[in-house]
Amino acid sequence: MTTVTTTRPASRPVPVREVADRPPRSDRRAGLLLSTPFLIVYLVFLVGPLLMGIVLSFFNTTTVKDGLGAWVGVSNYTKVVKDSLFWDALWHSVLFTLITTPLLVLLALLAAVLASRIRRGRVFYRLAFFAPYVVPSSVVALIFLWMYTPQVGLLPKLFGAVGLAPPDFLGSTSGGWTAVILMTLWWTFGFNFVLYTAAIQDVPPDVYEAAAIDGASPWQQIRLITVPLLRPTTSLVLILQILASLKVFDQIYLLLGGGPNQSTRPVIEYIYDTGFTSYRGGYGAAATMVYFVLIVAVSAAWYALRRRGVTRAATRTVPTTATLATTPAAPRAGA
Repeated sequence: MTTVTTTRPASRPVPVREVADRPPRSDRRAGLLLSTPFLIVYLVFLVGPLLMGIVLSFFNTTTVKDGLGAWVGVSNYTKVVKDSLFWDALWHSVLFTLITTPLLVLLALLAAVLASRIRRGRVFYRLAFFAPYVVPSSVVALIFLWMYTPQVGLLPKLFGAVGLAPPDFLGSTSGGWTAVILMTLWWTFGFNFVLYTAAIQDVPPDVYEAAAIDGASPWQQIRLITVPLLRPTTSLVLILQILASLKVFDQIYLLLGGGPNQSTRPVIEYIYDTGFTSYRGGYGAAATMVYFVLIVAVSAAWYALRRRGVTRAATRTVPTTATLATTPAAPRAGA
């Protein structure tokens, strides 16, 4: 009897990590089906308009005639880069971002910390801080327009009651910026507050109890425990606020119309004026693409800095093998 021995080629070893991290095929299929509606909406309403804007930026398109118009190449981009009004509007958006971002981040953090330490009425304060965020921008603009109106507004009357000359909130550049910033702080403050409140709730109470037993004061607990543990949330709030402030439009447009003398007009309103008031669709699309690239650059820079910070933190936290090998052993008792 002859024994036949077959030798099969050894199968490729599958890494244990790959097997453990890869979900089953049924789960992947279910995830794809659940994501399909979002992907369709994303392609139709985000990717589609973006591609259409890129195409329009190379044509002399007007918004009052059908068709793309004549091909102009990069002429629209050249005009945008050389237009001083575009750079003025861009500076207004950057100035608004530089002023409002630190205020909105710090005030939201302070309010969230204080609301978390209140024993009674905590729900009321959380609702009061978040409620302005759900009010439409048109309603907010009407409220603050009534407050700022000379002679009949609330704030001019309060200044007059104490014998002070009221600022010209709607007729001067400095007054206009003050009016817009105060309105923005009150209106958009609640979103960052909610993010910080959710992050504070994830901090284990045992940490505060241990710190209190060790004699830490409330201010020391906030400074040494709360603020460091909220650092990832602060990073997220910071980039979201920067991107939101760079896209400022409605409150300035409704309250001041970009005035006086276009001294507060942001870049989004500049794009709106060129595309829908001057009917220069191709030029407006080119200005949009330039601003889109700037915002993407800001987002990419934040992502790179955050990734670098995470890598450094992991390096400091997790000792390497070489470090462990060179670390001298602890002396034994009695040595």
